[in-house]
Amino acid sequence: MLRVRCLRGGSRGAEAAHFIGSRLGRAVTGWVQRSPQSTQVAAASQKRCATEDKAPGPAHKDCPVCSYNEWDPLEEVIVGRAENARVPPFSVEVKANTYEKYWGFYQKFGGESFPKDHVKKAIAEIEEMCNILKKEGVIVKRPDPIDWSVKYKTPDFESTGMYAAMPRDILLVVGNEIIEAPMAWRARFFEYRAYRRIIKDYFNNGAKWTTAPKPTMADELYDQDYPIRSVEDRHKLAAQGKFVTTEFEPCFDAADFIRAGRDIFVQRSQVTNYMGIEWMRRHLAPDYRVHVISFKDPNPMHIDATFNIIGPGLVLSNPDRPCHQIELFKKAGWTVIHPPVPLIPDDHPLWMSSKWLSMNVLMLDEKRVMVDANETSIQKMFENLGISTIKVNIRHANSLGGGFHCWTCDIRRRGTLQSYFD
Repeated sequence: MLRVRCLRGGSRGAEAAHFIGSRLGRAVTGWVQRSPQSTQVAAASQKRCATEDKAPGPAHKDCPVCSYNEWDPLEEVIVGRAENARVPPFSVEVKANTYEKYWGFYQKFGGESFPKDHVKKAIAEIEEMCNILKKEGVIVKRPDPIDWSVKYKTPDFESTGMYAAMPRDILLVVGNEIIEAPMAWRARFFEYRAYRRIIKDYFNNGAKWTTAPKPTMADELYDQDYPIRSVEDRHKLAAQGKFVTTEFEPCFDAADFIRAGRDIFVQRSQVTNYMGIEWMRRHLAPDYRVHVISFKDPNPMHIDATFNIIGPGLVLSNPDRPCHQIELFKKAGWTVIHPPVPLIPDDHPLWMSSKWLSMNVLMLDEKRVMVDANETSIQKMFENLGISTIKVNIRHANSLGGGFHCWTCDIRRRGTLQSYFD
């Protein structure tokens, strides 16, 4: 059985058709222009990755990068940094992905540092998280500190940076390949620079390294008149398959994809368009099948606080954002669990996220999970499932936009490529 992370948003009919078409092995291309075949950098180094993804044996002994799903035993991980984190400028794509009650915050502080005392506490929380991961036997790598206040200008836009806090947003590991996502926020255009030292090291030791086509992020990529005024507006637009990003050029965040062996699930969201999904589909074919799924979500952006896979055939599905294709998983024998209501207080600032980061957990293996120390209800849920909880407080880190899954990118898990959905 297969574990899935549901992506938020998308045109229900188009996505369902794409999902079913993928299962039948057909290419659904009517809604997207054909994009050129991806170019992949061949890994030529002293060490070679032992097998192709379709080989039955484990590749991780010979390759520093090897991960096929969200639950095999975790051996190495990248953990993000909150240092120098800046509030992104209040551009149209940021407005579409944030809640109205925080718009004044972005308008006032865009381009400036997040509250320094808050960031200091977030840094301390993530350091403790890293220490605990190491004690659990996991190798931890960190991105380089970057001065995100530097203004930059391209022929199409200008901006300041944001942070390197969420490696899950920009990096996707599929087998022995690490893929850099192009991103969709202008404030994140150069975020890849913080990870280049690490990725070059993986490459020099035998990993595959692919960078998706970098978008220009010109004005045409965004609906400049995206009409959001209320949650109801967001729901209507998402149901109609309308998002702030257009189909001008491919774009996607890696966090809109979730892996389950040969099957990878993705949502069309505010930061991931159909051209980006099609690029990934063609790039990963024929060894992997990319399926589009959708949710009743007024603000679709990243999948792991909506649909988070925690084991083979076991998935957490957000009760506030039901998956439109959930029967497909149930019919395949999956167990769908609705996590309890989060306990985070209403007055805690969540500038870039929702309370449902409580379900944004990191599986260390099928029987160990890293979960927020404050979320006692979900801890009990895991314990009832026979899964031991590793409790860490990252409440201030949550405010910057992510839980444990977001703050990490699993580089190596001990396992092999399998199909859980046939």
